Amino acid sequence: MQGSDAGYLIYLVLLGALILSSWLVTMRSDLNRTLQQAAIWALIFAGAVLVYAAWPTFDPQLFPRRAISVEDGVIELARAPDGHFRADITVNGEQIEFIVDTGASLIVLSQADAASAGLDPQALDYRGRARTANGVVATAAARVEDFRIGPVQLGPVDVSVNGGPLDISLLGMTALERFGRVEIAGDRMRLHF
Repeated sequence: MQGSDAGYLIYLVLLGALILSSWLVTMRSDLNRTLQQAAIWALIFAGAVLVYAAWPTFDPQLFPRRAISVEDGVIELARAPDGHFRADITVNGEQIEFIVDTGASLIVLSQADAASAGLDPQALDYRGRARTANGVVATAAARVEDFRIGPVQLGPVDVSVNGGPLDISLLGMTALERFGRVEIAGDRMRLHF
């Protein structure tokens, strides 16, 4: 549990204790009934805390974030709750989360994802420049040998490593144009190979 999570949990426990104590004071005339109700609320609160603490361990099949299905020469991506299409892509043997970005010309790796894929971000030459929604950022050209979306091997491919802060890697047009057709229908993106 991170420090901010622990602080939030302490806050919730103290808030619950304050609510419970004020409720006990107002309900002191019928103590048995009050204690029963307090126990029920304590169990509900404890259950909520346990679900919150265990949430990251729930099976991704129950709560898919980046649903990918492959059938008859089509990779289908489901739109994520944030409105973006996301895909887990294998880069040099490592699974990395990407946002499909039709506005990006290149495949762009964050520095953390580049390191996960076996590149050394500190040793790259950041002399390239890219215009983004957040302004101009330095970029470094690199090449990855293994780049797979589901069963489709797109590598080796040239990538760009972002020199600035980037939370998630971007799957740009240099990857998408390798598919025969890309279509968006409702909450689905279909990549035909």
